[in-house]
Amino acid sequence: MAHSDFSQMSAIAAVVGNYGWREVVVVYIDDDYGRNGVSILGDALGNLRAKITNKAAMPPGISQSEMGNILAKLALEEARVFVVHMNSDAGLNLFSKAKDIGMLSSGYVWIVTDWLSSVLDSTVLATDDMNSLQGVIGLRRQNPNSEKRNEFTRVWKRLQTTHMVHSSLNVFGLYAYDSILMIAHSINAFLNQGGNFSFVEQNTLSNKSGSNSELAALKVFEGGAQLRKIILETNFTGVAGPVQLDKYRDLMGSTFEIINIAGTGFRSIGYWSDHTGLSVTLPEYSATINHNQSHVKPKLHDIIWPGESKVVPRGWAFPNNGKELVIGVPRKIGFKEFVTTVNDSHTPKGFCIDVFVAAVNLLPYAVPYTFISYGTGNSTPSYDKLVEQVAFKNFDAAVGDISIVTKRSKIVDFTQPYVESGLVVVVPVKEIDSNAWAFLRPFTVQMWCTTGAFFLVIGSVVWILEHKSNPEFRGHPKQQIMNVLWFAFSTMFFSHRENTVSSLGRAVLIIWLFVVLIINSSYTASLTSILTVEQLSPTIQGIDSLASSNLPIGYQSGSFVADYLSGEFNIAKYRLVPLNTRDSYAEALSLGPKKGGVAAVVDELPYIESFLSTRCGYTIVGSEFTKSGWGFVFPKDSQLAVDMSTAILDLSESGELQRIHDKWLKNDICSLEARAVHSNKFGLESFWGLFLVTGIVCFVSLFVFFFRMIFQFTRYADAYNEESPGKSHSLSLRSAKVLRSFASFVDEREDNEKIRRLKRKRAFKKMDPEFELSQTQSRPI
Repeated sequence: MAHSDFSQMSAIAAVVGNYGWREVVVVYIDDDYGRNGVSILGDALGNLRAKITNKAAMPPGISQSEMGNILAKLALEEARVFVVHMNSDAGLNLFSKAKDIGMLSSGYVWIVTDWLSSVLDSTVLATDDMNSLQGVIGLRRQNPNSEKRNEFTRVWKRLQTTHMVHSSLNVFGLYAYDSILMIAHSINAFLNQGGNFSFVEQNTLSNKSGSNSELAALKVFEGGAQLRKIILETNFTGVAGPVQLDKYRDLMGSTFEIINIAGTGFRSIGYWSDHTGLSVTLPEYSATINHNQSHVKPKLHDIIWPGESKVVPRGWAFPNNGKELVIGVPRKIGFKEFVTTVNDSHTPKGFCIDVFVAAVNLLPYAVPYTFISYGTGNSTPSYDKLVEQVAFKNFDAAVGDISIVTKRSKIVDFTQPYVESGLVVVVPVKEIDSNAWAFLRPFTVQMWCTTGAFFLVIGSVVWILEHKSNPEFRGHPKQQIMNVLWFAFSTMFFSHRENTVSSLGRAVLIIWLFVVLIINSSYTASLTSILTVEQLSPTIQGIDSLASSNLPIGYQSGSFVADYLSGEFNIAKYRLVPLNTRDSYAEALSLGPKKGGVAAVVDELPYIESFLSTRCGYTIVGSEFTKSGWGFVFPKDSQLAVDMSTAILDLSESGELQRIHDKWLKNDICSLEARAVHSNKFGLESFWGLFLVTGIVCFVSLFVFFFRMIFQFTRYADAYNEESPGKSHSLSLRSAKVLRSFASFVDEREDNEKIRRLKRKRAFKKMDPEFELSQTQSRPI
């Protein structure tokens, strides 16, 4: 009938996880009861990615002075969440001593197991004891109200009055009563099943040494196995609630009420059960909540924490042990604007140092620290080894231009990145010599060909549309071809002399002149850029072409770049050349591979931007092929790393991070034009929309023109047959003759066609005297 600690410790772990605490200190009685509970709590916290950072064992009968010494040591630790798993007498003494030390002030969290609620239910504590428990969170076994329980409580109160008993009844008294009921029910069931109480002597208990031990006098109950089976199958409702054992022979259905000690008593802040977890309502009501809301994070009611604070404690504090944080700083010999050591001392300066100091100043608590240089000063130290020093606890943290990479993140924790970074390739560039065909550079070959073809197409379309009605587009075939070519290419300079008289021709010409305007403007702008800005051309196009070559590559000594290039791109180690300063970068790139230098330098973007700010004649090719950042290094599971990340975000949002950046890294930058490596050529993809519109207009205009010609030709053929019936055979629907006739009709001047229509009209008047009268009546008055 004793409850398993598994449910109780699971409830405590749920409270810890609800507030996001990750480190817990356990104070427990050093016996089987205490040790077993701590072991189960450790497993429950591990499931929530929390852990026990310290275990303070209190031996039974420990004196208050010894207890005070243990608590004083715990007060110097970082964790501020304490779980107390003790008996009532030792537990009350513990809180009395903790209050004297000042461990019940703001920022602390105290969670106790169900021993405290049993004391509060059964006795009235003294004022001093209640004062030392203010803000404590406890567990209280929840038992449903029932008629049996109410009746039992009334009987108990009568017994208290009759026998002058001042002790109240707690939940353990209810379970004690139910344990007696369980035995009574089981014996009754045993007898009903025909069981018999008979005892026999057990020879195995005889003392083989022949001593006078009374063990030999013990007798064994013959129906023990049957009675035990009945007990394990017990299922009834007692005064404490349902009584039933699970397969592990523990009571089923554990439910706890979460209480908060405040004032002269306690108040309920929520519930926990093994079925519903944490909730602010009773488990039987929580079970009816729609399953669609099951993903909502469980919450408890507001808690009055130690020190009468209503702010949820962080769960940790900077250790108040008088020790300073020992922070390792790389001793660089290049790019000293990021981090450097002043005059061989331990006083560093630079962009990274200023960001760290500004972030520390935003923390809500004081953090004493001291900087220690790492490295000999002859070359930039290995950053991987610096990170390992933090992992091995030789340094409490590391500050500098340290990249956040997977290999390092496995052994330490990084803060929020304060600089975005990524690997890029920088190469030397060479000038492009001008030549006689430089004027062709603005457009690609495809663009030149397409533009020329459209000039011819537009000239032909306009000639077709204007040839019938415009005398400037008529004449000898040779002359017409010259006119088409002259008209087409003269539109490039808007100097065409021919006038367009047809509506369709004008529509085509307007669209084309607009296209020509755009093409001319783009050509002029690009050619001006080519002739006025010195163009540079890189010898390498990006990381892929660099990796596929056999050229030497420079990198910054001490960085992760060498391992990354050899691991990700299979670049041989002998091709990688370590460099330290921007001067060595420039020298190696200027010499080139043939003179003992390098073909390119691969480094992080902040370094390359710093290098290019004072060194022209070099450029970045390709794009960033990694994405990372710089962060400060702390040991695994460090709470200080979390607070520093928040401080870095505050610096970024307030603009202070940008001001620090401008202070150290905003230098004179070479003009972007001098570092331009891309071509200023325009391709067809930049103008295909204009060409498409022009083509559609031409097609529609030709379609309308030929549709009208066919319609007029049909009327012309019918009229001609009526005027010359004897020659009808010459305009028959034979395909060859029809095509020749249609071609002649289209080629015929529009004036001749008008004369023919006039003659045909006169012929109708002679044949039909009423024709003129109908024409007169049809005219408007």
